Parts: sequence; C-alpha cells; structure tokens
Amino acid sequence: MRNPSDSHQLFEQLLGLVPPWSVTNVNLDTVNRLVEVDVEWSKGHEPECPECGRSCSIKDHREERRWRHLDTMQFQTIIRSRVPRSDCKEHGAKTINVPWAGPNSRFTLLFERLAIDVMIAAKSLKEAARLLGLSWDQVHHIQKRAVERGLERRKLDEIKHVGIDEKSFLKGHKYASLMTDIGGARVLDVVEGRTLEATDSLWQKLPEETRSGIDAVAMDMWDAFITSTKTNAPQADIVHDKFHISKYLGDAVDKVRRQEHRAFMKDDVETLKGAKYLFLKNPENMSDAETSRFNELRMDKLKSGRAWSMKEMFSEFWSYTYQASARKFFDRWYWWATHSRLKPMSDVAKLMRRHLDNILTYLRHHITNAMMEGFNSKIQSIKANARGFRNFANYRIAILFYCGKLELYPA
Repeated sequence: MRNPSDSHQLFEQLLGLVPPWSVTNVNLDTVNRLVEVDVEWSKGHEPECPECGRSCSIKDHREERRWRHLDTMQFQTIIRSRVPRSDCKEHGAKTINVPWAGPNSRFTLLFERLAIDVMIAAKSLKEAARLLGLSWDQVHHIQKRAVERGLERRKLDEIKHVGIDEKSFLKGHKYASLMTDIGGARVLDVVEGRTLEATDSLWQKLPEETRSGIDAVAMDMWDAFITSTKTNAPQADIVHDKFHISKYLGDAVDKVRRQEHRAFMKDDVETLKGAKYLFLKNPENMSDAETSRFNELRMDKLKSGRAWSMKEMFSEFWSYTYQASARKFFDRWYWWATHSRLKPMSDVAKLMRRHLDNILTYLRHHITNAMMEGFNSKIQSIKANARGFRNFANYRIAILFYCGKLELYPA
C-alpha cells in the first residue's frame, strides 16, 4: 500500500517548503479533477512578525484559506492552510507571511507568474480568464497586483526626455493624458482628462527629484500641457515636435482637399474623388499605381496641390542645425502660407507662429512623441479587446501592464 508520506514529501518538494512548514494531507478528487494540499506550521516553532521580523509567540490561527496553484497534470491544485498569527509586543497580532503566496492574494506566486504570461500572450483578459479557468475579476486582480508591484520596483532616475499626449478614453470626447519616458520607450502613467488639474496630477506622479532632472518635454500645443509643465518642471524645454506639427499640417491639407472636392462635385467634376489617402500618404510609401494617380492630378492646378506643397516644403525646417537659420526659413514659409488664400493653411501657420519658440527647441533636443503612435495602436487594441472601458482605473492598469515596461512578476 502506498505510503501517504510519499505524496506529502513530493508536494513539499514541489512547493519548496522547508520546516516548520509541512504538508499534512493530500486529497485527490478524481471526479472533480481536483488536488487539495493541506499545509501546516509545525508546533513548537516561533514565527516572525511580518512588520519587524522579530521572533514572536503564536497568538492563534486564521480561518482556513485557499490558494490556487499550478495544475498537477490535468488536476486543478489548491493549497489549504490555517496560517498562524504572530503575537508581537510592538505590532500586535499579525498574520505571518507564507512562502508560496504574496500578502492578500488567493493565488500562489507561481500561478501569478503563469497568469501574467497568459495575459501577455492572450488577446484579452476575457480570453486569459478562459484559458486559466478563472473569472474576469480574478484575472484583473492578478493584473492589478502585478502593476502595483511593478510601480513599486520601477526606477525613475536619469529620465531626461518625456512626452505628454492625450488619448480618447470613452465616446463623447472623454480623454486621458499619458506621460511617456521617451528614452526608455515606456508609459510612465495615465490620468483621466486633459485639463490643467489632470496634467498637474500626472506630473505629481513623478518624484520631485525626477521632475527636476528632466531636460525637455515633447507635447502638443495644448495650453493645459504647456502651463502645467512650466509649473511642475520649469527647467525643462517645451518641444512642439515634428510629429504633432506634421499632423496639424496634414489635417489642414485634408480640409483644403475636402472643401475643393465639395466645390468640384457641385459641377459633377470627380477630379479628387477617392484621392483622400493620396494626400495623407508619404510619397515614398506610395505604390506605383498611387504615384501614377497622384501625378495625374496636376497638383499645380489644384488648391489641394498647393496646400500639399506647403506641407511638404515645411519638412525642410527639421533639417536645420541653427535656430536662426530655421527662423528665417519659417518666416519665408509663413508668408507663403498666410498669403495663399487657403484658410486652413493660414490658420495652422498662425498657430505655429504663436508657438514658434517651442517649435525651434526641437532642433536642440530632437525628441518627438512619434513612439506614442505605437502605443496608440497597442492601447486601441486593449480597448477593442476589452470592448471599451467604463472604469478609468481598469483602463490605466491595462495600459501600464502592457506599455509600462514594468517588472510584473512576483519575486
């Protein structure tokens, strides 16, 4: 007859248990495909206070608790234990730490590692929950613990360049503001809204010594971002980078094209029909067919063509080394744009003129928020797979889990 102590020793080895922890019973339920492992603290041993580490007597034992562990073959495995409470003279009764799980967790450390790997690989928390045999709430709880753990471990020294940008959160003009570490290619944090107060709270998530060491901040020409940065990181240069400027110019070209297309269609002229993406696309990325169609438009005869030429001409601005030369180039380009009789281009030129000093800082720091485009794709995927987020806290946790480059695994 098989000796029960053999299975006890086997699971003690598998769980890495050392005295005074020991396995006292292993219950195999073949009908429900379940293995339950009972673990006890042996009598006669003094536990340590989890607060100060001082040896104490045992005050009592908690009610039985259960932890989900890695499956044993095809059997779900549960650890059960009545954990002692230490009787510390300084801190009173405290539940001692167990070696197989973190505080306040219902999952073992090894199971949490597996769950994190599944969440990273799966398309959504719903799919991860299905694969792990858990509820959505349970998987989200593991994700939340992983992010909290990662934020506690995160190192923020030597951050020199950050980016601030906005991201839609819900339909109806609901926004979130994100801060990125440009050098580290990671999202530092996310707050709800894009107001001055929201941006201030975003900055306050960084320690003062980190904020004071930042040299430059890439951002859109949004007053709340500018004002908050001047208050919270006054030593940092504000950089309205070429990523955002190119977006403004591209939007202006599209407005001119739409206006011209509507005017043509009133006379049943289909010159610009289906040409939207040609004006938005980089000529270097066009196919042969797209290049041929673009050339057939006779750009010099179109308002859209003139607007597109202005946008392309401005790209030379970013190649300058000296700000004085770049400023002279801008003055010439500005005259062209404001005298073009193309209101969208004139409006963008005037906006850029108001913020020119902080556009010129790009030539000193050469930083952009372009990496945010990559994050946007990942964040959009997170939103789509979750069918949207109604709870901002969950949205933030998901972004930091997938985009924060955090050390997520339990020790």
